[in-house]
Amino acid sequence: MKWRPSPKPGFRKENKPIKSFLAAVQFLTSIPVPLKGELSPEQLGRSTTYFPLVGLGIGGILAGLNWVFNLALPASVTNALLITTIVILTGAMHLDGLSDTCDGMAGHKTVEERWQVMHDSRVGAFGVVGIILVLLIQYAALNGVPADKMTAVLLFMPTVSRWAMVYAIYAFPYARKEGLGTAYKTATRWPQFIIAAIITLTIAGALYSLLNVTGFIMFGGVLIITIGLAFYFKYKFAGLTGDTYGAINEVAQAIALIVVVIICKTGPGLI
Repeated sequence: MKWRPSPKPGFRKENKPIKSFLAAVQFLTSIPVPLKGELSPEQLGRSTTYFPLVGLGIGGILAGLNWVFNLALPASVTNALLITTIVILTGAMHLDGLSDTCDGMAGHKTVEERWQVMHDSRVGAFGVVGIILVLLIQYAALNGVPADKMTAVLLFMPTVSRWAMVYAIYAFPYARKEGLGTAYKTATRWPQFIIAAIITLTIAGALYSLLNVTGFIMFGGVLIITIGLAFYFKYKFAGLTGDTYGAINEVAQAIALIVVVIICKTGPGLI
């Protein structure tokens, strides 16, 4: 047997995929993650590959709680608790981005003034209204999802909305030269985007027996709205920011649910 030198004390080979996945969990949720040391910008960029998987994990928690809540609660109360749960699981981070984005869009301002508004820790009237309206739409649409499709929808809705963030990060310019979003924009390249898309579409395929082609239609609907929103944000802010990524996620969740409701209303054979 050929002799090999033993590794130096304290040396441990880094498992990059696992570390990138944990970085995605840490960034997208409030779940405690055993992630030691600071991450490089490259590691942050690679973590976007796993955004849809983190969304699937969030969906799994929602689906489990939906089953538990339905044992003792009416559907309307269950759905309200599910919306509350997803806010808690994400630490309201995406809603904060939505709020800042709505405040920044308000009024006739220069791009720099909009950035200043978004940096303000205070929540303005437009931010409050934006949060209320998006959560109201999510809740109302969730009430329109058939009970036998709820598990599959809860699994895929946060999955496709997290992929929407990956698309926005990859495809559109970042507005500023600094900020957390810069690291994601710089390091998210076509491999991360393609793999994230493949993961999302694979999950839609895995849910085919429950959703038929609805998962793929949800994907398409979210993509169309994300493109429109991203172009609008680019016009308003001279590019996208971390706050607009959060806003895209929240709107994408609402759109995914609305697509399901529309299909149930107009094309029940597709679901």
